[in-house]
Amino acid sequence: MDSLITAAARALAAGDPLTALNQVALRDDAAALAMRGIALAQLGDLPRAGALLKAAGRAFGKKEALARARCVVARAEIALASRDLGWSEQPLEAARSTLEKHGERINAAHARHIRIRRQLLLGRLDEAERGLSGIDAASYPPPLQAAHELVIAGIALRRLQTRRARAAFARAGTAARQSGIPALIAEVEQAALTLTVPAARLFHKGRQRALLLEEVEALLASNTLIVDECRHRVRSGGTSIPLVGRPILLALARMLAEAWPEDVPRDVLIEKVFRTRFADDSHRARLRVEVGRLRQRLRGHAGIKATRRGFTLTPEPGTDVAVLTPPVDEKHPAILALLADGEAWSSSALALALGASQRTVQRALESLAREEKVQCFGRGRARRWLLPPIPGFTTTLLLPAPLPGG
Repeated sequence: MDSLITAAARALAAGDPLTALNQVALRDDAAALAMRGIALAQLGDLPRAGALLKAAGRAFGKKEALARARCVVARAEIALASRDLGWSEQPLEAARSTLEKHGERINAAHARHIRIRRQLLLGRLDEAERGLSGIDAASYPPPLQAAHELVIAGIALRRLQTRRARAAFARAGTAARQSGIPALIAEVEQAALTLTVPAARLFHKGRQRALLLEEVEALLASNTLIVDECRHRVRSGGTSIPLVGRPILLALARMLAEAWPEDVPRDVLIEKVFRTRFADDSHRARLRVEVGRLRQRLRGHAGIKATRRGFTLTPEPGTDVAVLTPPVDEKHPAILALLADGEAWSSSALALALGASQRTVQRALESLAREEKVQCFGRGRARRWLLPPIPGFTTTLLLPAPLPGG
């Protein structure tokens, strides 16, 4: 490696892409192409960066397996930053193995963390935690230590382990300051704000208030019967009753829980749940059927009692009732939750993360775009969707991941 490439590599490691570009901007050999690609990636020009790294990978000969492995890792990181999650992990794992065989322990660890971060974005928390097991991050350089701790914090947040997340953010902040990289310091500070802003709204006995994540954690650990609209389920004493794909049952459960301990008139239930203001005998019959289905789902945790004017929820003796809803009342909150990280997502990546069909996600995005709540750029497969982070709220509870006991 010549002196200019060495200088460019050191500048990139220090988070100074402009200095790196000054060293290699006029060169078109394989190593220079790779350095330019990484520099442009740090500057945010991800499409051009990906093209340069692809060209660099082709320019390196078959005998230069180590250099090609570095390009694979860099391209995987660009795909992750571009929120393009539809790629196979096998080339990245092969590159990691090559790096380890050549003694590049730090680069191999970086490749491992890219794979773990992809799993985290897709909500595969068990796989991500298995990937982290056995890693001793103390020997890593500060930037990689910070990235490692951010992954730990991300897993803890989605599992609602706020104490563990706070400790990981503190360690990430220390490592980021040691690195001296302003962008990394800002990233850690922004991520840590998740613990200090409202994460959900609580409806309880006719009142509502905002909850922080640690308050949500405490609520879910209590004996309260919770209708959780964030995760589309009812939770009771550590037991989770899924209502995914059953919007009518979820709406019924919410209305009964909000009114508890009072009852809800039949006409009000029909108007709100079936979205009609003109109730007839067929609507009343349908309401009885849906109430019977919800009663069956809640058996062993709560009952539903018919009253003269409607229905009332009857939890187990000594059990409180509450409703947990997203912090903002918007359509398609799960999509907004993913986009709230400020990155540009492809519709295919959103579909992978949500476990939904791409066409369903595209229709939702088009609906949000008509309301000017999201925006897009690019065409075809290059189209990306984004929005500014929702100010003053955290959308952690809407992200794909199981909650405690779920």
